[in-house]
Amino acid sequence: MTGWRLLLTRPADESAALGSLLAEQGIFSNSLPLLDIVPIATTDTMRQVILALDQFCAVIVVSKPAARIGVELLDRYWPTPPGVRWFSVGAATAQILEDHGLDVSFPAEGDDSEALLELSRLREAIAQPDPRVLILRGEGGRELLAERLRELDVSVEYLELYRRELPSYPPTALPERIQAERLNGLVVSSGQGFEHLHQLAGDAWPQLAQLPLFVPSPRVAEMARAAGARTVVDCRGASAAALLTALREHPVPVF
Repeated sequence: MTGWRLLLTRPADESAALGSLLAEQGIFSNSLPLLDIVPIATTDTMRQVILALDQFCAVIVVSKPAARIGVELLDRYWPTPPGVRWFSVGAATAQILEDHGLDVSFPAEGDDSEALLELSRLREAIAQPDPRVLILRGEGGRELLAERLRELDVSVEYLELYRRELPSYPPTALPERIQAERLNGLVVSSGQGFEHLHQLAGDAWPQLAQLPLFVPSPRVAEMARAAGARTVVDCRGASAAALLTALREHPVPVF
């Protein structure tokens, strides 16, 4: 695996943490954050949803930023959290909620929507008359999760807590970074992360599309292939463990 030289695109703090874990395995990485997390100001509508938290049979938190902002809102409006069941897509998100004293369930294998939907405790939570589920997320994303729940006659509402913006970079920043650091693999952690990668690549995308691209889910893999990415590796999760497993299973390209 030590032949890999990866571009990490998560927010700066997350890329730094992932980069440290990769370095422990002898994997070189370089960070070019393609997502800035910008919290959304709390509106009256958002406040009403938060105050009605006890009316939901389950709350699903789909990302670490959603978890961090969500627990801040809990502190503000629910000093004693209601007895609603909490779920997360991955272990890292669950840890933030658990550190706040919440009882959280998440898939042991595969930190994506598909794995969460198979979780027996979630199935139990929605097996009641007129089930309502609240999804804490950023603007957009995880539509598959809501679609599948609605197919099970579950009423789904969103509480969108932040937006993801593309940081300001010179037009040639991405290809120049890849060339200068001799990178041979790209890593994105979300659909919007890929969209920003594609956008920033600009005219250089046909060349960058030749590099192996590691993505967190089948949905993002489909997006990448539709945009022309030649070698897309679905890690079935955005965690470091999922990425390391994919790196072990995929040969280092030879250029």
